[in-house]
This record gives sequence, structure tokens and C-alpha cells, in this order.
Amino acid sequence: MTEYADDPSEPEPSAAPASAVVTPADAADAARLVAFGLQPKLQPARDQEYAELLRRHREDPAFARLADAVAAGLGLVVLEVSPRAGMAVTAAEDSVFAVRMGDYARRTTADSGDRFLHGLAHLAVAALAFPRPEDLADDGYIGRISVHGVDAFVRQACRRLEERAAQQGENTDPATDAPGLEAAWRIWVRRSATGATKDARRLAGSTTGIVGKAVAFLTDSGFLQRTGDDNGGTYRTTARYQLQVRDMAGGAAMAELLELGVVPVTDGTASLLPAEDSDDLELVADAGLPFHS
Repeated sequence: MTEYADDPSEPEPSAAPASAVVTPADAADAARLVAFGLQPKLQPARDQEYAELLRRHREDPAFARLADAVAAGLGLVVLEVSPRAGMAVTAAEDSVFAVRMGDYARRTTADSGDRFLHGLAHLAVAALAFPRPEDLADDGYIGRISVHGVDAFVRQACRRLEERAAQQGENTDPATDAPGLEAAWRIWVRRSATGATKDARRLAGSTTGIVGKAVAFLTDSGFLQRTGDDNGGTYRTTARYQLQVRDMAGGAAMAELLELGVVPVTDGTASLLPAEDSDDLELVADAGLPFHS
């Protein structure tokens, strides 16, 4: 009987390379990289350790898998790991890091009854910041929005919806608690744009107040950067925000917004393109970047 185990032609099993062995130090570094990713305002170019861990993620596949696994274990979805965006992560619905509309309302002292309008404000900011598909696909594109511009954009969209409803003979005065994107925008247009107080401050419940809370939250989250005070406040997008909007761009609410074909009011150089197969879409409760229902 031939003993194959003794055949010298059979290769000996190779030992696992030392680099494949995960050490506690590797795990700590991977967790450190994820921790950096959870600090959205931190720029890799300004932190040597962060930049080094990003380089290691790019050049060491085993370390990259380890860091991605740490993120997944925390309920985080890795959108991109790069010098421009850092370790850009978003929270899955079941993650402890997920931001829900109720949490947002408490953090911004927003009226919980207006949660639908706050979700709409976030949706409008995303659509106006990246009005064309090519803008969203271009890593070098920087969107620019203003508080007053977002409010005017939503009001323009509302007028378009009212015109469409009138042409179709639909009810143009839905109940305030009715679901759907059209109902939300009709509620929006009824609300005062500023509702200024005696000292000229805009009221929190006005539509520009709602937009102001949205952009302040996005700025604190590292998605926008404030660039000036004109038009209620002007802002530019960050790489992280572009990745976040890409992640939600296929949602029904965004598709319905694009289907309207409303021209952005910023500078008139871009227009929203119609989406395919977007009939009978509704905005689900609590919809709006970057929240979970």
C-alpha cells in the first residue's frame, strides 16, 4: 500500500503568514480608525495618526478587512475610505449610532409635530446641493446652498405640485396629517417663511427656521461647512455629505422630488432631471437624510 503522506513530492502545508495573525494592537488600530470615522469634522490631512491609519487601510488588505469588520459590528456601513473623506461611515437602522427623527427633534428643540417638515427640509437640502446626477457622481463637485434658497426651492416645488393637482382635478387642500410628499409641501407653503420676532430673529417654527435647524445639524455632523451669512446663511457640501446623499439617492422621496423637474433657485445653471418609474411615490414618515424611521 502506498503511503501518500510519505511522498516527498507532496508539498508541506505552509504556515500562515505572520501578517495574517490578528494581534490586539491590530484590533486596537482598527477600532481607532473607526473612532476617527465617527468624528465627521476631523480631516485626515490635519491628523497624522488618522492619515497613517487610512494609508494602512489602503495598503494592507488584512487590516482593511479587520477595520471594516469592526465597523460592521457597531452597525456602521462603510461608504468610503479615502484621504478626501476619511473613513466615511453611516449608521444602519439597527445601529446604536443611528439618528432618529425623534432624537433629532430633541437635539434641535424642534416641535415633534413638525417632524415631517423637518424631514422635508433635509430632503430639499440634499436635492438642491446635488441637483444633477453628474454632480452627485463627480467626486470633485461641491454643492452650495443657502437657507433662503432651500426655502424658496421647496415653495417653488409646492407651486408645481399645486398646478399638477389642479390639472388632474385632485383635492388641493389635503388634511394636515395626510401622508405623502404633496401634503407635506402644501403644509410647508402655508407656514410663514420667517415669522420674525420683535428683534428680527426668525421663529424656530417658520420654514426658514426649520431649514436653519437642518443645516445647523448637518454642519455639526460634518456634512456641510458654513461659508457666510448671506441669504440666511450659506453653506458648501463636504465629501461625506456627497457620499451620504449617494447612499439615499434611490429612495422614493428623492425620486418624487426629481420627477417634478423643478429648477433650483441658486444660480439657474442646473436643473433636476425626471426620474424613471416614479409614479405613485410617497414620502414615508420620518423620511429625510440622515434619519431612520
